[in-house]
Amino acid sequence: MDAKISDKEAIDACLNGNKEMYRYIMERYKERAYYLALMFTKNSEDALDLSQEAFYRAYRSLKDYDTSRPFYSWFYRILKNLCINFTNRHKRLVRMDDYVQTATLDLGEKPDELFEQNERSAIVWRGLKKLDDKDREIILMKDFNDFSYQEMADALGIPIGSVMSRLYYARKRLLKILQNFKGDL
Repeated sequence: MDAKISDKEAIDACLNGNKEMYRYIMERYKERAYYLALMFTKNSEDALDLSQEAFYRAYRSLKDYDTSRPFYSWFYRILKNLCINFTNRHKRLVRMDDYVQTATLDLGEKPDELFEQNERSAIVWRGLKKLDDKDREIILMKDFNDFSYQEMADALGIPIGSVMSRLYYARKRLLKILQNFKGDL
């Protein structure tokens, strides 16, 4: 597929009968969707199932999508609601180990760097786990999913100024938590 095709062009083509263009949208966002679902579920299989279900539901609701708005912000709300409903129905303890196992980096011939990176990653995830859901969500949106402030505002339904403020204070709270782990760093 041509990487220069915009989301709007792909969605418009899909709405006009070219259903194959939706596959292009799925390919573009499948990794981001998976990691977002993983943030909520802390389980690889559930994250994969929920991200696929969200793409299916978004496809079924495509006629309701406003193509003047960013697709991923709209899709984010669908996926987030699915994940929240899932976790509410399946109240169970989950381990962050699932995430750490799926997020290893390939550092080639440098196993000591890989180990150190994984240790730091585990500590950051422990810190994130201690945050409340709103703080964790906004940090993950910006720092792990690379959302723009506008995409965050659209997805959360709040003004950009509120996004910036919420992110600032969430990062401060995370830093305070991580400072308490400084012996582990």
